[in-house]
Amino acid sequence: MKHNNKVVSLFTALSASLLLAHGAFAAVSPEQAATLNTTLTPLGGERAGNADGSIPAWTGGYTQVDAAYKDGGKRGDPFAADKPLLTITAQNMTQYADKLTPGIQAMLKKYPDSYRLDVYPTHRSAAAPQSVYDATFANATSGKLVDGPAGAMPEGASGGIPFPIPGNGVEAMWNHLLRWRGASWHASFNQYLTTADGKHVLTNDSRADLQMPWYLPGGSGDKGVFWSIRMTNDGPPLRAGEAITGLENLNADKAAVWTYLPGQRRVRRLPNACCDTPTPATAGVMSFDELYVFNGRLDRFDWKLVGKKEMYIPYNANKVFTAANAEALLDPHHLKPQAIRWELHRVWVVEATLKEGQRHVMPKSTYYLDEDTWAAVLGERYDARNQLAKVVWTSPVVLPDLPGVVTLTNGFYDLLSGAWFAGDLFAGKQEQYRIVPPYKDSVFTADAMAGEGVR
Repeated sequence: MKHNNKVVSLFTALSASLLLAHGAFAAVSPEQAATLNTTLTPLGGERAGNADGSIPAWTGGYTQVDAAYKDGGKRGDPFAADKPLLTITAQNMTQYADKLTPGIQAMLKKYPDSYRLDVYPTHRSAAAPQSVYDATFANATSGKLVDGPAGAMPEGASGGIPFPIPGNGVEAMWNHLLRWRGASWHASFNQYLTTADGKHVLTNDSRADLQMPWYLPGGSGDKGVFWSIRMTNDGPPLRAGEAITGLENLNADKAAVWTYLPGQRRVRRLPNACCDTPTPATAGVMSFDELYVFNGRLDRFDWKLVGKKEMYIPYNANKVFTAANAEALLDPHHLKPQAIRWELHRVWVVEATLKEGQRHVMPKSTYYLDEDTWAAVLGERYDARNQLAKVVWTSPVVLPDLPGVVTLTNGFYDLLSGAWFAGDLFAGKQEQYRIVPPYKDSVFTADAMAGEGVR
């Protein structure tokens, strides 16, 4: 990271702190916003490549749909013919340490005989519809953070990245939460917990309807809901028929989650569906705020925008679609190295530190946000003894028909216990990620879930 970048980051962070003291973060100037059409991509990344060309310039992303692809069916890998440029192992990791997160370095050290990074040519495949670009450009000068009942929340923005030129860590994390990943879609997937001794346990065989009202006409509207999910389990037998419906809200106090238990034939609203509470969506294996690296409310932490750095991260990892089945992706202690494509990309580094008076089992975390999509791709979580306890991760995939690079498959590695989890595994499913027309709001209600409940 260059010294002048550190100075800029410190300056913007200081300016943001002063603005927050007065109750709001200001939008950027029209002159700054204009850079989204020149030196920056429409979503706020740097258009130019890096000095040695290992990160190419962004030229519009990857939007070429495979003629053999049928809507709603199995997806392919547009970069399957690429060969690795290099392989990083425990034996040579010091040579690349400046581009490896502490969590990935810890994985290499913990599993020196099996964990490795196969690094491929970088493809800046991220893209979005023109409507998302237009909304992002408008948000740059109209969007701002305001003090809400549950902490700082965006106002005056919708339909795109709210803060494409962020001035602080909170804005960057809102960009992650409101990242482009489609407006309405249906998905089928499996989820596995792997024990410390390498036993794979199927926790969910699920199908889900998902929607982001943020990207629909009218945006989140008066209700403030920006992400909705209804998920039903078809297996394993012990969990068949269970269902969960969740609504994420710009005002985190209004977020809501309901579960349906077929044995009880009743719907229950979860009283504390956030933060380090275990989520039923993963059979209680992950906490709510570990989904997709980070999910949920921001007000329990102080967020520091450290700056931007070149890092090796999972990217264009469409092998999670093309493998024969989910089990073909799983090794005893981690995903199979050949199933993950690593590339060199620039990321925003954001640190989270628990606020005084708040409680959380993981009081400190670091997150790495891809500059082209704003998705948090990797992260580390530190426990109360300041031990590096967990590595959280996703495997971004390219969906040219959307278009976009989105984070679907996700999970964690527990560095202390040795257990690990992989969710949203699409391999082997006949229907993986299917783009659908907008759902009615009534789909994402407790009544709808109760009406469809079966034993």
